Amino acid sequence: MSDFNSTIIAEFRNNGGHVATAGFGDNLVVLHTIGTKSGQLRLNPLYSVTDADGHHLVVGSAAGSPKHPAWVHNLRAHPRIEVEVPHDGAVATMTVDAVEVDEADWETEWARFTAASPGFVEYTATAEGRRFPIFRLVPVA
Repeated sequence: MSDFNSTIIAEFRNNGGHVATAGFGDNLVVLHTIGTKSGQLRLNPLYSVTDADGHHLVVGSAAGSPKHPAWVHNLRAHPRIEVEVPHDGAVATMTVDAVEVDEADWETEWARFTAASPGFVEYTATAEGRRFPIFRLVPVA
């Protein structure tokens, strides 16, 4: 894990889910994905927005890279994961099923990200036409 990610995760955990660094605020979640090849736990701090039902959404923008981030491949292979989320001034861990947003709902959910941060619009300029996958994190009952 990069030093930046380690720093962000530590700030998230130490401040009840609030991250001042890089403007995350209370919009960060930490995905616990499983490496498809290695089988090892990977921690992925990601910007999150909520959908109309209050589920967290995450997007595989990779800061505008033309390639999907590795966590997307891992999540598609192992969609039942744990995620750390801000909750009542603390960090809560829950089990979720990561459900990829289908084509019919993609525009609506993408608009949530671009409304929350104009940086997402800027990412499209360098992504070479790649459509960023969006995942809905649905709590397991």
